[in-house]
Amino acid sequence: MAEARPVTRLKDHYEKVVRPELMKEFGYKNPFEVPRLEKIVINMGVGKAAVVDAKKTDAAAKELAAITGQKPVITLSKKSIATWKLRQNLPIGCKVTLRRERMYEFLDRLVNVALPRVRDFRGLSGKSFDGRGNYALGLKEQLVFPEIDYDQVDAVRGMDVIIVTTAKTDKEAKALLRGFQLPFVN
Repeated sequence: MAEARPVTRLKDHYEKVVRPELMKEFGYKNPFEVPRLEKIVINMGVGKAAVVDAKKTDAAAKELAAITGQKPVITLSKKSIATWKLRQNLPIGCKVTLRRERMYEFLDRLVNVALPRVRDFRGLSGKSFDGRGNYALGLKEQLVFPEIDYDQVDAVRGMDVIIVTTAKTDKEAKALLRGFQLPFVN
């Protein structure tokens, strides 16, 4: 018999607080109409360092695995660019797609642990939505996550975090992400 998975804190918060608030705010009749998180994609590019030293990509993948708890996929260059000494199919970064419990756990750590540790943090821009209810944010360094040991880091790398929702509009998506306490400034 299959064991029931433990419900993460944020998923429970979504079901008990965020979903009812969104149903009231936007006038949804059915709970399945309410926007929800679909996935979170974290991308870490290594850049020119990967062209010179292939171990940089492995180090980035190891750090991303520590942050997310999931093995990253190595991303390859799509075409050759001679001025950058880049050849086609050369490893240039890594990415992870989080769903279900891991997605909620990562979002919880991002909001409550990582973002408060960002230097000179004044909030997230409310203009980084794509028009279809998805939100993208960039972090300048991976050191804001407590899983990364400062002494083991060979280079400071940034990462892109894309939060994909089922919302149809940016207004709905912003209300959803506000329910998860993402600190928007505008």
